Amino acid sequence: MPVTQLTAKYTRALDYARVLHASDIRKGTEIPYLAHVIAVSSIVLENGGSEDEAIAALLHDAGEDHGGHARIEAIRAEFGDIVAGIVEACSDDLPADRAVKRPWLERKTEYIHRLGHEPEAMVLVSAADKLHNARASLTDHRHLGAKLWDKFNKDAGRSGTLWYYRRLAAVIDTRLRHKAPMLVDELHATVQAIIVSVVEHEGVSAAEVGAEIGQVERRSREMSEVGGPTIRNDPSSH
Repeated sequence: MPVTQLTAKYTRALDYARVLHASDIRKGTEIPYLAHVIAVSSIVLENGGSEDEAIAALLHDAGEDHGGHARIEAIRAEFGDIVAGIVEACSDDLPADRAVKRPWLERKTEYIHRLGHEPEAMVLVSAADKLHNARASLTDHRHLGAKLWDKFNKDAGRSGTLWYYRRLAAVIDTRLRHKAPMLVDELHATVQAIIVSVVEHEGVSAAEVGAEIGQVERRSREMSEVGGPTIRNDPSSH
């Protein structure tokens, strides 16, 4: 595997992310949000990602959380089409500043559908993001137990979050096992460890957890059958 050489472009992107997320913190913590995007970029590089992919990892939440389509175009102007395309694809919604996102299950169902078809570069960045999130969720659950779910979207909760992690791991496995098998294996293992922690600390059985996940899966399938994938707040679609 060739060594990825980072240039001044990466340095500019890191500073761009630092400024953009200056006031952001991880949900329910006092951890600067910048720590997350740096970690995601690191995972991308550890799994053979290019400089553009590592830059997109630094900026993967920029459009979703800081300006929508206008932010994507600003990133395109600064860092090029490849980076902007990955950041856009990694966004499950692209609302303008202070606009309300679409319902949680709708966004996640559409995202999972797209993940099966997006370019591999996007899937790598998404997988790194989801792995870092899953690691944090596992650590937090071991300390907080059921209180962890209060940090998530109220429409997700325990059942939705576990469903989402499991579906993501399955799709990422089909797309990335040939390129990043260790990342794929760790994601599966981390998601399973979260489920084990739920069983051990929340007084529910594995069968009950499985049934909860199944209920969300049925709702997601019904949503797909009725409406199909939607377009993420694309101004051109209105």
